Amino acid sequence: MSKDLTAHDVWMSGDSYERYVGRWSRMVAKEFIRWLAVPQDSLWLDVGCGTGALSQTILDLANPRRVKGIDRSDGFVNTARSRVDHPNIEFETGDAQNLPVESRSFDAAVSGLVLNFVPQPDLMVAQMAQAVRTNGIVGLYVWDYAGKMQFMRHFWNAAAAVDPAAYDLDEGRRFPFCQPDALRQLFEEAGLQVMETRAIDIHTDFKDFDDFWNPFLGGQGSAAGYAMSLSEEQRARLRDRLHNSLPFAVDGSIPMVARAWAIKGMK
Repeated sequence: MSKDLTAHDVWMSGDSYERYVGRWSRMVAKEFIRWLAVPQDSLWLDVGCGTGALSQTILDLANPRRVKGIDRSDGFVNTARSRVDHPNIEFETGDAQNLPVESRSFDAAVSGLVLNFVPQPDLMVAQMAQAVRTNGIVGLYVWDYAGKMQFMRHFWNAAAAVDPAAYDLDEGRRFPFCQPDALRQLFEEAGLQVMETRAIDIHTDFKDFDDFWNPFLGGQGSAAGYAMSLSEEQRARLRDRLHNSLPFAVDGSIPMVARAWAIKGMK
């Protein structure tokens, strides 16, 4: 019987997601929006808007006419509505592979950290391309799971060391679209003219081990979903392995870097 490698990809609780990845996604989003350089007074579509981190950044930095955020999770949409209070934004539950929007109705369609969790990534990008006008911008970013997304790399390296079954669950092995060449090919196949790809590096400094470990207990996402599927004894072994392998600073903090790969293209 084949294993279901998506069984731990849980995305329901907005608050747990914020503690796990949302706080870091917001830092990437700022650099991403500045880099896109979409003109002011534009209409934006945020695909897989999650808890609203990217949508809020668009409002803060891009002076949009309007932003529409779409996510498949009712829980995330409700969190986004509670966190992002602005007259120029609306959130809606919907499928990234079948966007509930009119064709050629946006100036920019963007997405943050979603692509690898969609069953048909090529269909998602094609839908984003269809949603923008001629000369509209399509852009997205994903974590560099296989390389410099360091806190997840440390997690999966430790998990595989104590549980061989974790090897195949590693996002760096599972997800093909976490490096620029694959992203470029995906955009070109959707009929988009690739303008640029780039790495966005941010500092993910954890104040202590609890700050690193506790977000994995929220059950949101692949790594956290895996951690919470373990028995208490297995989870304790993983915790100890991580504690003994992390790069602690003298003051007990854990300085790390997280890299995201970003791409932008034109319709």
